Amino acid sequence: MDDASHFFLEKYERLKKFILDKGCRGVVVAFSGGVDSSTLAAVCRELLDDKVVVATVVSPLLPQEEVEDAGRVAGEIGVRHVLVECDILSDENFVRNSEDRCYFCKRRVLRALKKVAGERGLGVVFEGTSLSDLERHRPGWRAVAEEESVYSPWVEAGFTKEEVRRLARMLGLSVHDKPSMACLASRIPFNERITVERLVRIGRAEAAVRRITGVRQVRVRDHGGLARIEVERDEVKRFLDAEVVRNIVEELKGLGFKYVTLDLEGYREGSMLLT
Repeated sequence: MDDASHFFLEKYERLKKFILDKGCRGVVVAFSGGVDSSTLAAVCRELLDDKVVVATVVSPLLPQEEVEDAGRVAGEIGVRHVLVECDILSDENFVRNSEDRCYFCKRRVLRALKKVAGERGLGVVFEGTSLSDLERHRPGWRAVAEEESVYSPWVEAGFTKEEVRRLARMLGLSVHDKPSMACLASRIPFNERITVERLVRIGRAEAAVRRITGVRQVRVRDHGGLARIEVERDEVKRFLDAEVVRNIVEELKGLGFKYVTLDLEGYREGSMLLT
């Protein structure tokens, strides 16, 4: 075994010890069905058996197909899955869309999950932030730090995003290579109000682009009347077909966009911070 593998397994043991310690009275895992939350849920399920519930927050910020996929992954893991309604758009601090909007969203979500934990007699809430996430703009992390009985096991055990994916592969999880998914509000420029109508339009636009092109990673940034499409750089070539372009333009204009563009720099996380 090389040093890197040994270090990885040490982290895994540290993770299991943390989960057994903090989760001894039961856990609610914040669950999107993505690689971070799914891998965390799988480890918790292995260690804590039926003292684990995974909870997906349902709101206009998460496309319906992602909610359905979360249910599928929960079934794969063999863990109880609950849906939690959370009216995030009733918070003016969130909908005005300042650069710290994620703090207000995360605070409301975590408090909703703590309520679920209390109702079910479970001791803590786990959420899936990793060390890699903390290298970027993450105002939501402040909410995690403020809330009692809320923990981030990946951070506590020192896992990067790639190490979480490595563990997911090791555990045989189908989501090990699933592209990252941020909430739909991240497609709207800061200081432009977040509305249900814009979120629905973005979700439908991204679904259309995936369906027409077959790309796995896509963001449709909503600049008012202009849709700026981001995909991975190695998938930009899928847009060189005239019929594909025509179909995308037709669908997105049908959703209310006046202009449809492809960002030639490709997908990059946090691009709205650069606009």
